[in-house]
Amino acid sequence: MEAIGLKGAFTQILNKFPMVERPSWHVHFKSKLAWTIGILVLFFALGNVPLFGLGPDSLDMFGRWRAIFAGERFSLTALGIMPIVDASIVLQLLVGAGIIQLNLSDPHDQAFYQNLQKMLVVVFSAFISMTYVVGFYKPDPAIASQLGVSLQLIALILFIQVFIGGMLIYFMDEVVSKWGIGSGISLFILAGVSQQIITGLINWVPDQSGLAVGIIPRWIQLLWPGSALHVETYEILEGGISFLFQHHIIALISTIAVFFVVVYLESTRLEIPLAHSMARGARGRFPIKLLYASVLPMILVRALQASIQGFGRLFWSKGITIFGTYDKAGSAVSGLVYYLDPVYSPWDWFPSLVHSAYPNIAGWQIATRLGIDLTFMVVGGAIFALFWINTTGMGPKDVASQIHSSGLQIPGHRRGPATIERLMEGYIPRIALMGGAILGVLCVGANMFGTVGQASGTGVLLAVSIAYRLYEDIASEQMMEMYPMMRRFFGEG
Repeated sequence: MEAIGLKGAFTQILNKFPMVERPSWHVHFKSKLAWTIGILVLFFALGNVPLFGLGPDSLDMFGRWRAIFAGERFSLTALGIMPIVDASIVLQLLVGAGIIQLNLSDPHDQAFYQNLQKMLVVVFSAFISMTYVVGFYKPDPAIASQLGVSLQLIALILFIQVFIGGMLIYFMDEVVSKWGIGSGISLFILAGVSQQIITGLINWVPDQSGLAVGIIPRWIQLLWPGSALHVETYEILEGGISFLFQHHIIALISTIAVFFVVVYLESTRLEIPLAHSMARGARGRFPIKLLYASVLPMILVRALQASIQGFGRLFWSKGITIFGTYDKAGSAVSGLVYYLDPVYSPWDWFPSLVHSAYPNIAGWQIATRLGIDLTFMVVGGAIFALFWINTTGMGPKDVASQIHSSGLQIPGHRRGPATIERLMEGYIPRIALMGGAILGVLCVGANMFGTVGQASGTGVLLAVSIAYRLYEDIASEQMMEMYPMMRRFFGEG
């Protein structure tokens, strides 16, 4: 009774938190598309609003993780989706470990779960904003002097801006999820990664070597006979694989390979035959994709790694080097944080490239770091995939209940949710674990060979999978728009 009373008291408090109401009527496809595009435009607009009072010596907490967690550094979207992801991690761990007893097939427990997530998003938005201001975002002394205020007040203004931006992203995600197509988190990730890939392909701005950043203009400069930076064929052959790494050709091949592999994995599925108990001859299939848990659990694993590195950089910025040290670019170069730092590119594991920047790092250290990253992603991907399906209504019990309530059964088996659940328990958890582990290997492999625009292997993998599922969502919305009977069958108005 005390637990029920405590849950009820929490629900009353959390229900007062502002939220985006789900529409009580059917939203037409064109309206959903308009809401989705409008939120996307607003997301890009907020990403171009710089933070007032930010000093020139400020650092980006996410750094190379920026594509995965969306948002633009030093802007109102600096937090990206990190508070939402952190809230999901904590809740999945608490519910998965049984610390919080919830039956997520119960609508009341689902509502309580969502309310808890809202509260945690606020907590993490405030906490990460504070971390930014304390360790990474420095107030500008010139602005403080002009306004005649203290640096502490400018720091407070920075905190308020970052926090408000994080909450805006949360509400924008809610609008897309309830009024648009797909989810806001997926949309923002897809937008950020796509922007980086396009920039990595066509950006003609030169880097320190004088060559264009984008692959296409860079290789035009390298191969054009009249170019001042033209190289001969024998120079490319002498440079070997290091030359191809340095000029991003292998990154381009890696990005294309990830695209086709993810599309193949998304289309790989096991289909369970179904038959209608009342209508003889009516048959169907329940598909269990190899990527049944989707690729979103990969964000949770990377978020955990990013949090570890964020704390490491925070301690290092305060002069605490017991966990290791970082260089000026924010990359771990020694200590525990070095081994826990994921492999981002060939410059982190290919010996000649690593030693060109860090000659004191031994081969066994590189191998240890690579092994830890691979283990972290494979094991973490499998575990979070299992947590994901159990907390999002995709577990065997929820699927069995859905199949039974729709009047379907598995041919040759006794009709009843318990029978369907036992059969699904033999497939769904194993496929989810396998899919999560495969994605972990794919993420690390893509990072090892690099990606276009330094979008990271995880970022490209997420973008391709999200685009594939967005296409499926749009096709489904159009189908339901054309056939209202199908929409009523699925209970959508």
